[in-house]
Amino acid sequence: MEWLGFVNYAVFMAIFIGIYALLALGLNIQWGYTGLFNAGIAGFFAVGAYTSAILTTPFVEGRVGGFGLPVPVGWLGAMVAAGLIAWPIGKICLRLRSDYLAIATIGVAEIIRLVVKSEGWLTNAARGITNIPRPFGDLAYTMSQLAYLAIVLGVLLAAYLLVERQFASPWGRMMRAIRDNEDAARAMGKDVPYRRLEAFIFGSALMGLGGALFAHFNRTITPEAIDPMVATFLVWIMLILGGSGNNRGAILGVAVVWIIWSMSEIVTDRLPHEYAVKAKYLRVFLIGLMLQVVLRFRPEGLLPEPQKRTHRPDPATSGARPPAASD
Repeated sequence: MEWLGFVNYAVFMAIFIGIYALLALGLNIQWGYTGLFNAGIAGFFAVGAYTSAILTTPFVEGRVGGFGLPVPVGWLGAMVAAGLIAWPIGKICLRLRSDYLAIATIGVAEIIRLVVKSEGWLTNAARGITNIPRPFGDLAYTMSQLAYLAIVLGVLLAAYLLVERQFASPWGRMMRAIRDNEDAARAMGKDVPYRRLEAFIFGSALMGLGGALFAHFNRTITPEAIDPMVATFLVWIMLILGGSGNNRGAILGVAVVWIIWSMSEIVTDRLPHEYAVKAKYLRVFLIGLMLQVVLRFRPEGLLPEPQKRTHRPDPATSGARPPAASD
């Protein structure tokens, strides 16, 4: 039954790729299409995870919650909560220079992390929240994994189609215009701060949804799950590697980075303990090296943002008269 173990691990990895793809899509909305530098992905991830956990878990003495709501309600609440956290940050910082947004999001993410670790009445502190319901969790292990993978892929597909439709619409073209030339967009009458706020909230809501899917998959959420290295900087590497401004590139970057991250863990775990601990740093080195190689030879990423081309009509096929030759 060794093949079953490989199948279970492949499904496990595919679920994580789907969850991180939601985070990358949210970041792509903010950075790839709008130019907003969000360095606090882990904060919105945590808000979504803990909000959904609080809404859907049974009653526990000494901690807020016990609502026992359906899982989809928890996921919707996660998106709303992440969006509500993003609103005041964007409202204050998006009118200023982009570096202020980066500083603010880092600060908010650290505040959220400290609240999660210390406020037992809300998040059960360092012990985290357990007994989080999981759809199809009562099935056999393999079937439960496959069912949850189908849910994650369905949510990812819906999010991908929604984002693609938005960016193919006039709204998407307007956001790219704001990113490329803010002054020109403002001169054309566009409310730049308001539109940036829209993109920031939209992307943060997707990050919150990714956090909720993660919590229900693991059936528990603890402060260790919101490590900035894994929940923020790794997502940035995925997007840059795959190609910012391209949703397919964002998903490809997630798959490439997560496969290397997981495969290197398997290799390092087979080493003796005294070497395995040191070799774990090799994973970070490999990801960084791969990023440097890609930036050297393909700075726009593996799948760069598609460029819109303007086609001039051919006079022979359009019926237009060619310009008269000068004497």
